[in-house]
Amino acid sequence: MSHTRSVIKAVAVFSLALMVVCSASALDKKDKLAGRLLLGKVLDTQDNPLPDAVVYVTNTRTRAVKSYIVGADGSYRFPALSSGVDYEVYAQYKGHKSDTKSVSQFDDRSQVYLDLKINIR
Repeated sequence: MSHTRSVIKAVAVFSLALMVVCSASALDKKDKLAGRLLLGKVLDTQDNPLPDAVVYVTNTRTRAVKSYIVGADGSYRFPALSSGVDYEVYAQYKGHKSDTKSVSQFDDRSQVYLDLKINIR
């Protein structure tokens, strides 16, 4: 009887460990499927935030464009961008434009931080 209990206990511990590993793997896949987070700030050349600037993110494959109007601190945020796609990012403020930056599909970071600088003079 005690041998049977030991086997049952060992099977139960193994099953529990397997469930934990499978759950962790599923959560990791879910996070990767959720996509990348692109965030940063729109700043002038003296590193002051530019409130009400507009940030544009273009999917280079489909040419779909997303935009975001930054707040008082100049920050922007684009969640859930596809991981297997290149993106072009730039900002505009009162007729002035930042340089266009790229986010590569080969950049495997789940969170990409880009400051966009605009010369407003």
